[in-house]
Amino acid sequence: MALVIHWFRRDLRLIDNSALTAAAARSGGDLLPVFIIDPALTGGRDVAEARLNFMYGCLRDLDTHLRQRGSRLVIRRGDPASILPNLARETGATRVTFNRDYTPLGRRRDSRITAALRDAGIEADAHRDAYIREPGDVLSGAGTPYTVFTPFKRAWLGLPKDWHPATAAPALRAPLRVASDPLPDPAPDSPALPPPGERPAFARLRQFARAGGLDAYADQRDALAAEGTSRLSAHLRFGALSPRQAAQAALDAGDSKGAQTFLSELIWREFYAHVLFHYPHADQSNFNRAYDRLVWGSGDAAEDARRFEAWTRGRTGYPIVDAAMRQMAETGWMHNRARMITASFLTKDLHLDWRLGESFFMQSLIDGDPASNNGGWQWAAGTGTDAQPWFRIFNPILQSKRFDPAGDYVRRWVPELARYDAAAIHAPWEASPLLQRAAGCIVGADYPAPIVDHAVQREETLRRFKALKA
Repeated sequence: MALVIHWFRRDLRLIDNSALTAAAARSGGDLLPVFIIDPALTGGRDVAEARLNFMYGCLRDLDTHLRQRGSRLVIRRGDPASILPNLARETGATRVTFNRDYTPLGRRRDSRITAALRDAGIEADAHRDAYIREPGDVLSGAGTPYTVFTPFKRAWLGLPKDWHPATAAPALRAPLRVASDPLPDPAPDSPALPPPGERPAFARLRQFARAGGLDAYADQRDALAAEGTSRLSAHLRFGALSPRQAAQAALDAGDSKGAQTFLSELIWREFYAHVLFHYPHADQSNFNRAYDRLVWGSGDAAEDARRFEAWTRGRTGYPIVDAAMRQMAETGWMHNRARMITASFLTKDLHLDWRLGESFFMQSLIDGDPASNNGGWQWAAGTGTDAQPWFRIFNPILQSKRFDPAGDYVRRWVPELARYDAAAIHAPWEASPLLQRAAGCIVGADYPAPIVDHAVQREETLRRFKALKA
């Protein structure tokens, strides 16, 4: 059997890896595992150091597991379109396997690389893996893509559940002696990251499923101060865990409300990937072109820059917004409910273009995913598919009271307000001067006054959307 190169990308695991399993079967285990550090990966417009550090951690973990099986991970730096054909000639490989990338950028890259391999006489063997239902699997009766989540979910669930995650890694032989570049050292001052790699990912899934997290998911996932979410998003982003493993955990839990809600969130992830695949213009443009005429900004560029900086630094004067932004800065992760609140605030209270926030999130999040991030931001802005109605505008004070009623989330990330009680912490500027002094935090001095008046900006948002509709 001929040597096969497996090109790892967003599938940094050995178990339930579609292309890796196929490559091992075809080659009898005579396989060269490769990861290419592409300059487009490390120097693109929305690179996040924290996300790169997490990826490097996953790669180290992957190399450890490969070495335990007598193999190893080969690292190369440069353009895959030249590295892969050269590596095939160097080793005598006649095939390169990889799992598909469905983003607009990934599809353009893979088309170019497949052509380069073909020109070199090397077969490019692409597999489905990143999603349970890949784009094209879930279509309406008329054969068109869904642009609303609920019918998409209904159709998704109506398809046969013919996917079963593998439970063992494929057998591999010792690879050829091929030169490998070193992995970069972690960037300094990076946020503390969750344990990266396949085994920590599966251990987290097992803990979430068995320790009651899955059963309580529907009731706890929006509680900002609770550990009610799965915290699997970064592992899914880099494929340290397969979506089939996550979905199987939900199915194994039965028909509990929590399990069904968790499965629904996994389907949301697939929905946004399908949308971006079928409508690639949404990557940098409004999904709904009718909103191309929507006016962004205050009309004062300096004021807009000041507002954006206050938002990025967690200095807006709205505790729930500031807590969320500081959480992301310190950890590289933000609670999903907080993502919706901060996105709504940027687009509906500050009137800043959703693309600014989308890009900032991608530069900050360890789980930053092009499709999910884009879909979430356009939902919040009201410009996307299945978007939040334009007239639904999150009130940051009410959101804080509802999803952080005791104020514990705010106190954790905005320590200036730690001595405010639950009645005052959500809108500290409304507290009396006496109470502010007693809490040791004067609004306007020790903590910012609100950068805008939500009630006024809400009316301005409604005015802009109504003018556009008219």
